[in-house]
Amino acid sequence: MSDKADLRALSDLATPWSVRVVVTLGVAEHMAAGITKIDELARKSDCDAESLARVLRHLVDKGLFQEPAKGEFTLNEAARGLLEPRVRGGLDLDGSAGRLAGAWSGLLTAVRTGRPSYETVFGRPWWEDLEANPEIAASYDALMGRQGRGVPDPAILVDDDWEDVRHVVDVGGGTGAMLAEILRAHPGVRGTLVDLPRTVARSGEVFESAGVADRAAVSAQSFLDPLPPGADVYLLASVLLDWPDDQATTLLTRCAEAAAPNNGRVVVVGGVSPGGAPSRGALLLMVMTGGKTRNLDQFRDLAAKAGLTVTAAGDGPSGRFIVESRPT
Repeated sequence: MSDKADLRALSDLATPWSVRVVVTLGVAEHMAAGITKIDELARKSDCDAESLARVLRHLVDKGLFQEPAKGEFTLNEAARGLLEPRVRGGLDLDGSAGRLAGAWSGLLTAVRTGRPSYETVFGRPWWEDLEANPEIAASYDALMGRQGRGVPDPAILVDDDWEDVRHVVDVGGGTGAMLAEILRAHPGVRGTLVDLPRTVARSGEVFESAGVADRAAVSAQSFLDPLPPGADVYLLASVLLDWPDDQATTLLTRCAEAAAPNNGRVVVVGGVSPGGAPSRGALLLMVMTGGKTRNLDQFRDLAAKAGLTVTAAGDGPSGRFIVESRPT
């Protein structure tokens, strides 16, 4: 195996931006509807025909789309993947995906300062920007929910033993997709969704469609504030990694405080890796919020500061690493 990297390919910005542009313009959908001539594609997409053709020819050269005749563009197998709603949601520049793409321009600042740089790009910190832009926030909630990530795996406990679980609090659970699946899988369990008011306001439809609305409650609040107490499980699914150490410790402390009356479990799914290997990835989170992934050793340190002791850790059925803690 060669150890030589293709620096030109690694540093190319034309291709990822071209993909996002054609997705935002709905080009693949127009082709799927039988529109293939560049003039008509441009008219339907409300853009300049020559410019669109140049972008499409660049992508054809990269193996995305085909040009069977001059000025005629069609889908190939790779391009058909752009028709999937979850793919489109993650690439559409008119939604939250556009914010996430633009945030990369702050990477240099984040590396130089060790602090999130989203505010230097968009004028507000990430969470404040969502509050100020409801349409972007709604797009982000969809991207983080079933539309963007598919049906969540409700097997969130290391041993999948639910005998002593009657109440689950999903902390930072968005519009409730994960909690809905948990409640569907476990008819004897009730749940509480904790997230910001604008987000939990969209949970009613999720719970109704899952047939669990009678067992689901919401707490519209910041999850850095005191949480509903006395539940058996406090779930942090792909939430802890959104925060730097100070806020992550506060979040775990809130969970520990709420779990203490019933000696409940604090369950972290996503963002923690086994053992002591250096954490990788999450560079976009570094730019957006200062968040990061952590290995198990690092998580144990955070948990101890929050008044928690790790009691179990292992891979769930879907391969996700799960960590359980209880109040010390």
